[in-house]
Amino acid sequence: MAALRYAGLDDTDSEDELPLGWEQRTTKDGWVYYANHTEEKTQWEHPKTGKRKRIAGDLPYGWEQETDENGQVYFVDHINKRTTYLDPRLAFTVDDNPTKPTNRQRYDGSTTAMEILQGRDFTGKVVVVTGANSGIGFETAKSFALHGAHVILACRNMSRANEAVSRILGEWHKAKVEAMTLDLALLRSVQHFAQAFKAKNVSLHVLVCNAAAFALPWSLTKDGLETTFQVNHLGHFYLVQLLQDVLCRSAPARVVVVSSESHRFTDINDSAGKLDFSRLSPSKNDYWAMLAYNRSKLCNILFSNELHRRLSPRGVTSNAVHPGNMLYSSLHRNWWVYTLLFTLARPFTKSM
Repeated sequence: MAALRYAGLDDTDSEDELPLGWEQRTTKDGWVYYANHTEEKTQWEHPKTGKRKRIAGDLPYGWEQETDENGQVYFVDHINKRTTYLDPRLAFTVDDNPTKPTNRQRYDGSTTAMEILQGRDFTGKVVVVTGANSGIGFETAKSFALHGAHVILACRNMSRANEAVSRILGEWHKAKVEAMTLDLALLRSVQHFAQAFKAKNVSLHVLVCNAAAFALPWSLTKDGLETTFQVNHLGHFYLVQLLQDVLCRSAPARVVVVSSESHRFTDINDSAGKLDFSRLSPSKNDYWAMLAYNRSKLCNILFSNELHRRLSPRGVTSNAVHPGNMLYSSLHRNWWVYTLLFTLARPFTKSM
């Protein structure tokens, strides 16, 4: 594509016009930023008003958004056969930031994944998300992909994983996204996934351990362990161990373990206060689905904390995150009672 020239605007008294040497641009997700060609810097705030703005509405008919080799967004007018870095919707921007100071926290229960990553450029970054074909995992994977990352959906069901890939590509056809098989209930599958990933010879900048099982009836995996414990904790523990060298080599890198406030309602100690590891894989007679889930979430946090202690000196951070109280997702699907409870609570929860 031929180089596109920038024509500076004359400095005027209008607060909306930019000073000489400034250019208005947009990100892939519709946020406006400003480039100062004289000082070779960019900023989110308008150089005169100090306001932040975002784009309102869809692109006009016949227009398409693209990204050049440097990761900069440009626009193609297929009807008039021309290209420009100027977003045709810039005449319809709306102010984002309030004019008065506020004590409102930056993120809250209504914040979306796309808003969390607003303004971030993940071009060149590699992200793995387990259980990414639906729910929190899908929204996480999609948000990373739409911000330029190479995202791998690590899923047990490849049919649903490929559908998820198609949905992301439907939003941005140039998204770098693919699906790979990972069954956390089978340690051999975890090993095969790690081998296949390493064979790609790519970095790993973010590993999101998201996949989880909830309200499962008692059962043992082929590895002889209680299923909830293996899927929610042990499978991820093994995955991180196998990919630890790649993470360290890719530093700075991050591991994110999706846990839950449910970890507060359990323990893995016996009556004498000593660790009782038999509780992590109980017999059928001692099994309660909710307690098994809570214990696995406690293990998530203990693991994340210890992983951070060990790897942070090498540039790899680890964080455990609670995604929200009674978040309505597909976790409840294994028992009709939980489905009923989640349905009743849905009006009071965060949406996907």
